[in-house]
Amino acid sequence: MTAEIINLRQERKRRERAARTAEAAENRVKFGRTRAEREQEALGEARTRQNLDRHLLEPDAAHVPEGSPEHRSGDAPAETSAPKVP
Repeated sequence: MTAEIINLRQERKRRERAARTAEAAENRVKFGRTRAEREQEALGEARTRQNLDRHLLEPDAAHVPEGSPEHRSGDAPAETSAPKVP
């Protein structure tokens, strides 16, 4: 009857390595996406946002370029040159 002699430190490290490898595989399945997949999704979101912005009835001041005629400086109503009557 001969027992197999093992180094306990090496066995502990081997088990920990296997556990980390299994956890990494689970995380890859759960969270992992390739760079191409992330870029494709970002491109699709940008296209959707542009398409929706084109269909706005009233352009948002944050999305209107400064040089365009729709651009308004500030949110205060424009004052007229006529004096106010009390």
